[in-house]
Amino acid sequence: MKDMTIARLAEAGGVGVETIRYYQRRGLLQVPARADSIRRYGVEDVRRLRFIRSAQAAGFTLDEIGELLRLDRTNDRPRVRELAVQRLAALDARIDALQQARGGLERLRSICAAGKRGPCPILEAFDETQVR
Repeated sequence: MKDMTIARLAEAGGVGVETIRYYQRRGLLQVPARADSIRRYGVEDVRRLRFIRSAQAAGFTLDEIGELLRLDRTNDRPRVRELAVQRLAALDARIDALQQARGGLERLRSICAAGKRGPCPILEAFDETQVR
């Protein structure tokens, strides 16, 4: 039964109305026909919206999510696994980069704490990265 307005759908999915419209323009969500001059959404729309949000939280791009939604109607498990492996590799690379950044910042914090005079090495390090 389709009885939700776009505002209710947005609320159910934890997004804004403009996000719903953006997903519709991207082809991720359907634009329902008007009933009584108002577009109505149902539980399937909520399910799809939550799928999109969960996939985004896992790091998938909207293009990848579109492909996942298309694959949902097929039995192409190898392609879904391939997309998951690619996403895992990208997440691992991001985690490595964040760990390196954390280690560098921790070293700078220690150096800053040890010094009593002159400019803070943390601020100097950030200035140096801007010049390069």
